[in-house]
Amino acid sequence: MESAVAGDDDAIEDDRLYRKVGWRLIPFLMTCYAVAYLDRVNIGFAKLGMSVDLGFSEAMYGLGAGIFFIGYFLFEVPSNAILHRVGARVWIARIMISWAIVSGACALIAGPVSFYVARFLLGIAEAGFFPGIILVLTYWFPASRRGQIVALFMIAIPIAGLVGAPVSGAVMQWSDGAFGWAGWRWMFVIEAVPALLLGLMVPFVLDSRVEQARWLTGAEKRRIAAAVAADTAPGAIVHAGLRDLLTDRRILLFGLIYFCCIMGQYGITFWLPTIVAGASKGSALAVGLYSALPYAVAIVAMIATCRHSDRTRERRWHLMLPLILGGFGLALAPLAGTSIALSMALLCLAAAATLTATPMFWTLPTSVLSGSAAAIGIAAINSVGNLAGFASPLLVGWVTDATHAIEGGMLLLTVALWTGAGLVYRATRPSSV
Repeated sequence: MESAVAGDDDAIEDDRLYRKVGWRLIPFLMTCYAVAYLDRVNIGFAKLGMSVDLGFSEAMYGLGAGIFFIGYFLFEVPSNAILHRVGARVWIARIMISWAIVSGACALIAGPVSFYVARFLLGIAEAGFFPGIILVLTYWFPASRRGQIVALFMIAIPIAGLVGAPVSGAVMQWSDGAFGWAGWRWMFVIEAVPALLLGLMVPFVLDSRVEQARWLTGAEKRRIAAAVAADTAPGAIVHAGLRDLLTDRRILLFGLIYFCCIMGQYGITFWLPTIVAGASKGSALAVGLYSALPYAVAIVAMIATCRHSDRTRERRWHLMLPLILGGFGLALAPLAGTSIALSMALLCLAAAATLTATPMFWTLPTSVLSGSAAAIGIAAINSVGNLAGFASPLLVGWVTDATHAIEGGMLLLTVALWTGAGLVYRATRPSSV
């Protein structure tokens, strides 16, 4: 009986401690990621004016939107290795300040070449941010709590859409022509400012390691360190070089699954405004307001799904079902034509499902990676997966130009999501992970 009471007391103390840690870290990190994501994907709104002003085809836009991920891919692993060495406080600040400068400079795009160069440099500047934060969260939270913690961090994506979509639309509409500049140019400048300000705040808010946190007591630090160490899965990869990780079939399989997840995710973020504009026939502000709704639904779905997954300790179907449903939503949304109600319902399904799949995915690799291997492994998986950020807009743009309709491109994304669901089934067999 005393043992049961002690166990309850420990659970209550753990909940209190992780709430304290969560409130300290997650709101700030979530805000940083929302700003990062907005600066990465606001090109979807800029397209509505930029393509007309500069004469871009769908394929040219797709290449420019996706080339971001080539720079991102090339510098992801080195960036995370540096972060592991110098600490998140210094390196995350560097990342945010540099991407703010490059993002603002996108206002100077004058043609295809400058468009491609600006997007490539933005990828280099931002490389390492997302996997760096995922790595930092593994220092603070045991695997049993990471599902909902990663989900809370990653609701920054739908929040960026929920807030950023109407803001981007409003900025483009209301600033258009000011001082001789088009609205899409002003949008790049205005939306770069928050990243710069947050980057300057990082050294004062973020601790690189648990032991550096002056806002925790010594006992609290030891409790967190013990929980994280005890939660390392049997057979976890703790120390490994880049070659070892890149030849490990689990890491390769995780990279393929994440590639499929990201194909769907960027199908939503890069093409949602285009689909909504086609259905609504409204102004830039109207498109922004309509585009916010799928992201609002996604916030609820992400939190509910990941919380249920943590409570039941089930990961496979909590990841597979969103991938399957997201495929249905993307395939059917363009077929709604000018029916804005039906189009929005299907886009809500697609956004909620595809955006839920991403945080659910990260419960898998973080359960088998620890120590220095986590720094390299998480970055390697993320960089391989994010190549889909290049492939998704490029392929959808090419198919759309070739067929003069967006339906074919969305079907391509559906196949990718359903392939990912099949790979998850294989990866989560007892002998696989």
